[in-house]
This record gives sequence, structure tokens and C-alpha cells, in this order.
Amino acid sequence: MVVKYVIERFRELHTSGCFVLPNPWDVGSAVYLRHLGFKALATTSSGFAFSRGMPDDFRYVRRDTVLKHFREIVDATPLPVNGDFQNGHADEPEGVAENVKLCIETGVAGLSIEDSTGDERKPLYDLDLAIERVKAARLAIDESGIPVVLTARCEAWLVGESDPFETSIKRLTAYAEAGADCLYAPNVTITPTEVSAIVQAVSPKPVNVLASRPDPNVTVAKLADLGVRRISVGSALARVAWGAFIRAAREIANEGTFEAFGDSASGTDLNNLFR
Repeated sequence: MVVKYVIERFRELHTSGCFVLPNPWDVGSAVYLRHLGFKALATTSSGFAFSRGMPDDFRYVRRDTVLKHFREIVDATPLPVNGDFQNGHADEPEGVAENVKLCIETGVAGLSIEDSTGDERKPLYDLDLAIERVKAARLAIDESGIPVVLTARCEAWLVGESDPFETSIKRLTAYAEAGADCLYAPNVTITPTEVSAIVQAVSPKPVNVLASRPDPNVTVAKLADLGVRRISVGSALARVAWGAFIRAAREIANEGTFEAFGDSASGTDLNNLFR
């Protein structure tokens, strides 16, 4: 069980300034991110799924597998960990509440619940149900007596809503009122107008922004100036690792050469890191 001072540290990070919440996909990457001095970590459902040879879909990576992964990341470092709990691995609020309690038992300092159904025909839960799901997660946390940070996510941009900005503003505002501590719209178009509008709509509650693509106009300093409290990178670090692996493996398969190994990390350095 997570000790409460770890949660207090995590909550404190959300009260002022702006911090980066990088996303390890396994124990080794978590240890290295702590080595670099990051103050907290978040799991990535997609990065973890890829490491298991599965798509980023809660219908493939089951709840108990995810909970075990949370425990491994929590145990890897003393840092607060936010668990990417996808849709809570349930549709109905009662199921979300039950699973949130199990999630808290893994030792996470925070968790996120999204409003994506996983069904292409109806990609977002109806708003009323989505709100009840956030309320159920909030109640489960309150009843546990362990004040983990609840992040509510609107997946409008990710599922291709026709007007993701308006949908996200409406839903994130409702989720804030339903008891979410932090609000998050993955893949929001990172422009001053849209980010500022989301920040203002849910104020004074903090906003998480995803930075997962190269963009010279997106920096920690610029997002901080827009009022963003938390920046995560999702599967980006895992995909960088996959990109290097794929390039090297293809070179061997197609060219019979090994030049890509010149960019590899030092085995000595890694051994020393993990001692």
C-alpha cells in the first residue's frame, strides 16, 4: 500500500508550477527516469501493451495484468506513480468503483479514468454515464481513505470526434464538477487558444497536457506559461525505443550489417545503473 506522504508529494506537485510526468513502460525505464531526477512517473497503457505484444486495448490487456504492472512500477522506485487505468476496466459505475479500489491497493499515488468505450460505433460513453463513472471513482477513493489523485480524461481528440474542442470543454468541466482532481484531453491541439481555454474552463483544478510528438513550439516553459500544471508523454518514450529497435532489426534482416548498434547504450553504464 502506498504511504500517504508519497501521495502528499504527488498532490503538492499539482498545486503550482508545471512538472513533467514521464511514462515508463517497464521497471528498467522507471528506474532510469528516477535516475534523471523526475519527481513522479505515470504508466502508459500503450507502451506496456506493446511490450506484451498486444495493441493498446483494454480488451486485450486484462485488468489483473494491468494491476500487476502497476505494482511492479510502484515497487521499482520511491516516486509517486500515476496509473493509466484506461476505462477502469468496466462500463458501469459500480464496476469502475470496484476496480478503482483494486487499483488503489497496488500503491499508485494517482490514477486516470477515461471516457472511451473501445467501440468504434460509439467511441465515447454518453455524457451522463461518463459523469457517473467519474463520481463512482471519486466515491471509491474517498471510501478507501487513501486520497490518490483522480484524473478524468476526455478522449475526444483520440477517437476522432467532429468537434473535439467543444466536446472536451463540456466534458472536462463536468468531470471537474463530478470530483476529478486533474483534467486531461489527450492529443489536444497544442495551441495557446485551445490549451488556455481548457485550463480556464476547469480552473482552479490542474490540467495535464500530452506532449508526444516533436514540435519546436511545444516546451515545458511555454506550456507552463499557459497554466498547464502537468505534462505527460504517453507512449512516446516507448515508441522511441521501438523505433531504434525496428531500425536496427531491419538493417540486420535487409542489409546484413550492424551499423545501428553504434547508437546503443553502454552495457557497463546500464549495469552500473541497475546495481
